[in-house]
Amino acid sequence: MRYNKIATAFCAAALGLMALTSCEGGDLFSINSPDWLSSKADSIAAEKAKNQGDDVIEGMEEDVYTIGATDYSTGWWAQFTKYYQVPEGGKWIAQFNLNINPNASNTYKNYAMIICNDEDRGAANYKEYGAIRFDNQPSGNSEWGDYIDRSLVTSDLTFETDTDTGVDKLGGKVTLTVDRTNGGLVVTMTNGAVTKVYNQTSPLANLNADASNGNIRCFLVPEGSYISFLGSTIEPIGGFTSREDKQPLSMTLNGVPKKVLQGTDIADAFANVTATVQFEQEVSATVSAKDLTFQAVPDMYTLGKKMLVAAYAKTYKGEAATPVIATAEFEVVDKMYTSVGATDNSTPFWGAHSDNIKVNPGETFISTFTNYTSGANNWNNFCVVLCSADGATEYAVVRADNYGWGGGYDACTHEGTQGDWATWLAAMDGAKVTTYITNNGDGTADIKAVMIGNDGKTYTQDYIGINTVDPNNCYFNFTIDNSHIEFDTVIGAEDNSSPFWDAHSADINVPVGKTMTQRFRNYTNGANNWNNFCVVLTRKDNTEYAVVRADNYGWGDSYAACTPSGGQVDWASWLSAMDDALVTVSVTNNGGSVDVKTVMIGNDGVTYKQDYIGISPTDGDNVRMRMTIDGSHLVFE
Repeated sequence: MRYNKIATAFCAAALGLMALTSCEGGDLFSINSPDWLSSKADSIAAEKAKNQGDDVIEGMEEDVYTIGATDYSTGWWAQFTKYYQVPEGGKWIAQFNLNINPNASNTYKNYAMIICNDEDRGAANYKEYGAIRFDNQPSGNSEWGDYIDRSLVTSDLTFETDTDTGVDKLGGKVTLTVDRTNGGLVVTMTNGAVTKVYNQTSPLANLNADASNGNIRCFLVPEGSYISFLGSTIEPIGGFTSREDKQPLSMTLNGVPKKVLQGTDIADAFANVTATVQFEQEVSATVSAKDLTFQAVPDMYTLGKKMLVAAYAKTYKGEAATPVIATAEFEVVDKMYTSVGATDNSTPFWGAHSDNIKVNPGETFISTFTNYTSGANNWNNFCVVLCSADGATEYAVVRADNYGWGGGYDACTHEGTQGDWATWLAAMDGAKVTTYITNNGDGTADIKAVMIGNDGKTYTQDYIGINTVDPNNCYFNFTIDNSHIEFDTVIGAEDNSSPFWDAHSADINVPVGKTMTQRFRNYTNGANNWNNFCVVLTRKDNTEYAVVRADNYGWGDSYAACTPSGGQVDWASWLSAMDDALVTVSVTNNGGSVDVKTVMIGNDGVTYKQDYIGISPTDGDNVRMRMTIDGSHLVFE
């Protein structure tokens, strides 16, 4: 079915001219210039197109489908158009409606065109030339890739930062042209109001394994927007899609939260869930929760693992249809922990960060959390950002999957024990992760991660020798990419009923000359000053050096030599403030003595300190630390 035909207008013009010969004074043969007829036909066709609101493009075929959630929730690299294969010396023109979120606050919330070799994404030989996005931000990342020269871009709408206003101007009917007819690559994106052009006169390198294959592929990726495709001059891989209505065949659920707080209504719990529905003719669409019917099996009210059953009962055009069903697991819990990223894994890369935490020279900061992933790609997991206090300087950004970047990254040695990547990625959904961030004090830093997967296997990832680090301005934070992390490592019963010594954290080795630091939330029953955390110092065989409390008290063979000092002053106020206090404990091994320093930020916003300096004697190479509780519990960060 043709999307638009100039021939229709041409024939109409010809018939109209023939009718003139029957009128008085009419003489068809007095028109002796064939150019006049062609010009008249073009004029009529152009006027018809103007009235219809369509451009007349020779060879345009219907290709009608939608990608991206219509509630604008689609993250980067989550959905793709079909592949459109452009031969060497050929041209491709496409038209589509670009739907911009009216509340969008970032210029990149539009779409990008990816240019790749003649392979499917994920194939062993898949390679990308790069990406060209509709917005233009010369200082940002509106184009990227090893084969894309950003200096060749022009646009009549330029943004200085990705938070400038005006992204709404990119919406509407877009005509995209990829032109290889002159030996180079000319990409034009226009909606009539904004035009962006990439003009490369030099030939593209051939990235295909077969040197005789000069084809490239193009596909579009929305972010925080959705694309309603209209037509194409090249038949896509998989074929055109007509406007005819289509029946739903199957669907998959997206963004189902891993955990739901007990007592939450089912509509509220799954309000952000979307479904990708597969229709006839290999057409898919993403629908929002309002178009779905949900049921929890067996119920939503008792704790434990549950099954979410969702039904969709509409055709592609929204008419009534036989329902299709999809299911997903979730868990009803009685407590939600601090998270980075949305718990449905919908937060895109860099969309959320944890606190920025300082690591002093010679210090190792230890964090524990549970990692959850969308499972789409290896990089859809946690990242560690090593940076300055204000975040303006990035020493390195490293991922869970043996990859990173930044000023100090190239100098580091990076290795992991993931083995089979598909197995590792599946195991990372619910993996228990411990990270070790070390400031070596000499301008270098190390980042290590131990990941215990949901398959029970231990995986490691190390980045050793990151350089260009200012040892006096070394901080880190966690970020995510269509994933989320939860700080949910708990010591002690959450109702604070655990008695003294009833629960302990894992032992941590404290090397000579090093400081090991942990941070956690302290919760107390409030009965007594000692109903809080304790720090236990031992040898490897568990022989105790000392046990020190949060409230300026301790014991043990090496305790008497230390100098304890606290800043509590008003004990009643301090005890009240210790429920949900943010606590940082640092243990330093001096070689024959140990220092314990504690900073407690109470729920009243006041900072309290408790130090134990000079715990001795200790064996220099045989010092371990751990935490225990007494009528309290700890949640580690």
